[in-house]
Amino acid sequence: MSAPDETPEPAGQVADAVKGNWVDRHAPEFARPYLRLARADRPIGTWLLLLPCWWGVALAAAQDGWRLWDLWIILGCALGAWLMRGAGCTWNDITDRDFDAAVARTRSRPIPSGQVSVKQALVWMFAQMGLAALVLFSFNWVAILLGLSSLGLVGIYPFAKRFTWWPQLFLGLAFNWGAVLAYAAHSGTVTWAAVLLYAAGIAWTLFYDTIYAHQDKEDDVLIGVKSTARLFGAATGKWLGLFLMSTVALMTTAILAAILPAAGPVKLAVALAGPWAVGWHLLWQMRRLDIDDPANCLTIFRANRDTGLIAALFLAVAAFL
Repeated sequence: MSAPDETPEPAGQVADAVKGNWVDRHAPEFARPYLRLARADRPIGTWLLLLPCWWGVALAAAQDGWRLWDLWIILGCALGAWLMRGAGCTWNDITDRDFDAAVARTRSRPIPSGQVSVKQALVWMFAQMGLAALVLFSFNWVAILLGLSSLGLVGIYPFAKRFTWWPQLFLGLAFNWGAVLAYAAHSGTVTWAAVLLYAAGIAWTLFYDTIYAHQDKEDDVLIGVKSTARLFGAATGKWLGLFLMSTVALMTTAILAAILPAAGPVKLAVALAGPWAVGWHLLWQMRRLDIDDPANCLTIFRANRDTGLIAALFLAVAAFL
């Protein structure tokens, strides 16, 4: 009896990539290792970097209305997030290549699996950064300076897990910088409202990346990598609850600081509904989370795209009112 037909997995596929993603199925063969290095086969990270940018421009627009230029800010942030997430992941894989080779989930990545050399990865990283710079330089000078200043955070993050139990905090500092940048790209300045929104994003990142880190906690113990997942252990649920409440409170305060003086009751109600909807979605995640099931952790982590979209939607609607 012949074996049933099975579709073979594409050569070089990364273990935690979405099955049947466009890179593995449709990208040219020569480009696949580089697109995998940029995590183009795992778009959730791009969403998580982009959505705070959309929060920032929407919060700024909620103060004085949408402008035609905001359309470019929205699109430019999307392109920039894709490029800089790719560059950041490339840098992360260069610095973590020895760790990645020792972890089951990551040893199939392009550098430890031999698909791309370190030299090739460096060239690819600078190419992505150069294209992202073209987008950044189309914004006003305040946004440009903010964008350039974020490079230090991007550079430090891969090393954080070597010296602190809170690498997720460093990720939050880097991943949510776009909230302040996009706010400034619209308004030409940075206010306390933008800073509070940035802080809300950091709390949110601590929530979702702690969940993500639970996938690797056993391997992390063996290789000596620190994380909030290891730090919190069985108390993770209590910490996630704290991060949930912090996200809601900080986002609510940011909205009040931005629009309370002049907003009508309908506009204010719509804007403030966003943080509470975010809170309910995070609570929904907590109720379904099993920190000892890596597949469940990955599924819950990916649900945070919808969390960020909820906040962006409510702010965008409020800006039209």
